[in-house]
Amino acid sequence: MIDMKTLRELVKLMSRNGLSELDIKDENEHVKLKRGADPSEMPGVSHAVAGVPVAAAQGVPVGSVPAILPVDTAEAVLGQTIDSPMVGTYYTSSSPDAKAFVAVGDRVTADTVICIVEAMKVFNEIKPEVSGTITKMLVENGQAVEFDQPLFEIKTD
Repeated sequence: MIDMKTLRELVKLMSRNGLSELDIKDENEHVKLKRGADPSEMPGVSHAVAGVPVAAAQGVPVGSVPAILPVDTAEAVLGQTIDSPMVGTYYTSSSPDAKAFVAVGDRVTADTVICIVEAMKVFNEIKPEVSGTITKMLVENGQAVEFDQPLFEIKTD
């Protein structure tokens, strides 16, 4: 069975590259991930193109997809990110007139509330799970976010 860390990396890969489907097979495992609408059902998308496996569409022979996919080089240069644990709406503060939880340059601990992600009328406090300094805010207040979408960059201690 695929471990959760690898699964999260695959979801990040899909999000970073705008992929709607990923299908990876080896002799022991088969992982198929889909997000959003089926591309073959989208207007303007050729059924011939929509039926091509993602790896083949990217120019990678299907049998050569590695078991662990490399981390995007641009992300490695940017530093560590704090990612959204869910799909929802991102908020910088507890109410429109309240001060933002954090700003660029703020030092945070693993228990600091850094934002809220609202999903289905439930407001979820997000904590970084690491200590460090916020170096960049990657999402605008009120913006919809995806699972594992980077919200902040952080320079860890």
